[in-house]
Amino acid sequence: MRILHLMSCRGWSSDAYWAVRVSVELERAGHHVILACRRGTQERVIDRARAAGVRHIETLAFQGGVKPASDAADLRRLREWLPEVDVIHTHRGKEHWLAAVANRLSKTPRPLVRTRHIVQPVRPHALNRWLYRKATSLTVTVSEGIRRQLLAAELAPPERVLALPGGVDAEAFRPDRSAQPFRRAHGLIGNSPMVGLLGGFRIMKGQLIAIEALERLARAGRDFHGALVGRGAQELTIRTARARAGLSERVVVVDDETDPVNAVAAFDVALYVPLESDGMSRVLFEYLAAGRAVVASRVGVVSEVLTDGENALLVPAGEPGPLAEAIGRLLDDAALRARLGAAARALIERRLSGARVAEALVARYATLTPPLTERAA
Repeated sequence: MRILHLMSCRGWSSDAYWAVRVSVELERAGHHVILACRRGTQERVIDRARAAGVRHIETLAFQGGVKPASDAADLRRLREWLPEVDVIHTHRGKEHWLAAVANRLSKTPRPLVRTRHIVQPVRPHALNRWLYRKATSLTVTVSEGIRRQLLAAELAPPERVLALPGGVDAEAFRPDRSAQPFRRAHGLIGNSPMVGLLGGFRIMKGQLIAIEALERLARAGRDFHGALVGRGAQELTIRTARARAGLSERVVVVDDETDPVNAVAAFDVALYVPLESDGMSRVLFEYLAAGRAVVASRVGVVSEVLTDGENALLVPAGEPGPLAEAIGRLLDDAALRARLGAAARALIERRLSGARVAEALVARYATLTPPLTERAA
């Protein structure tokens, strides 16, 4: 099968990660994939896509808003590609609209797939109703919650909206990775269990709640190290909160280009504690693939894929007390950590890895026909 993925991301976001992961897995399965990226994103997106294993990369302008000249050039290139591919798969609004229009103008329209990566609802105005109901063959969502939004807005019939959570690189994130490279790099010596949180330094990611929970555990005399790994505008706020909590000697704040694989491998307890849903939850799936014992907030996809006490411990979002209790349970019980970690890895292998997501996509690609409006034209 010949698949064209269109991705207008300016940086290495979760939707870029998902598109790249799926492209790599589809290639591994023997399909021919072209990934078209936004021109000018060499370091931020294209180089990382190549490093991840994408073999065929093209570029389009994908300029924001309506730009007649560059949009026309992109449309011409898309129309040239259409006879050469079997499916077009888009990831953001810009390329979704360009692909829909290219199909409408082409004598050889192709099935059009859109993945919705974010929880922001699609406004059900007339143009979007045409785009999703008529011009799109299949909409994929990264959570059941996003799927329900589309159905509630009556933007597509249920049989043409598919929830496919997951998509993690299960080869890179493995349970057998050593914890020592990260620990040595940051002076974390000894055998104290490591509590870690990987995620951008933003309020909604929950680092401040995690610091409150760790402060309670430290005051209770619990033995642990901690690591907050990421980058972002809230770095100074996080460092200040850590100092006020008296955790500067046992919790490191890592804001450089740390390899996330090494960071996650060092976590004995991995925290996914956003204050609200952030769509795909890439970090959560990386924790699970690495076989970590996870404490997760009940937001977004968490309750859809995880069961409390079976493959993770689930807590209310934004509440340091229950979070501290859950972390404490795992600090006390190495056997529980091992059991949850093994169950998490099994869940990834069963249905949430990039390979499994790609398998499900191929099965649906094979059933698709060109959009209704295009066939009528």
